[in-house]
Amino acid sequence: MPPPLPALTAVPRRVRRALAAVLGAVLLWLVVAVQLFVNVDPLSVHRTDAVVMLGGAAAERLPVALRLQREFNVPVLALSHTDTPGNAAADELCNTAAFPSPDLICFRPGGMDTRSEADVIADLAAANGWRSVTVVTSSYHVTRAGRLIGQCTTADVQMVASHSVLSPGQWLRRFVIETGGLIDASLRPECTVQGSGM
Repeated sequence: MPPPLPALTAVPRRVRRALAAVLGAVLLWLVVAVQLFVNVDPLSVHRTDAVVMLGGAAAERLPVALRLQREFNVPVLALSHTDTPGNAAADELCNTAAFPSPDLICFRPGGMDTRSEADVIADLAAANGWRSVTVVTSSYHVTRAGRLIGQCTTADVQMVASHSVLSPGQWLRRFVIETGGLIDASLRPECTVQGSGM
């Protein structure tokens, strides 16, 4: 028979306080993470000059981008073309399209990351005279991507989420990754231009 567990009162008071503080901090972080990475849908969506889909999770993101382009009669769809397994649906559309195309732009971000995509979106907005863009990405990525893109362009940036179906463990992993990424985007801005942001 295992020995009995020590009573909670046997734990020093300062240790109990420290444990309570850590538990409280973790719970607070989880509440904030849900607000920043899950509950990110805009109150309203409006027509913009272009719809841009960020690379990755294309099976989830591309239908949202296409629906927005169709519903709001947006003249241009811009797709991040990465040749990665997670971006297969968007890459297939880019690989089979006839170019030049007035309504489809496929771009390859140099660094294959959100920072590089933010730079390209700023360049596309400037080159095409876009005053507003709708950017589609997964809900967990909306806050960080919006921060980076807003740092790089003066165009009005409207962020729209596609919604991932993730297990609790996968959500926790995304919370950790995106929290770190958001801190990084805040401490190391990608661009000096301050746009209107989200």
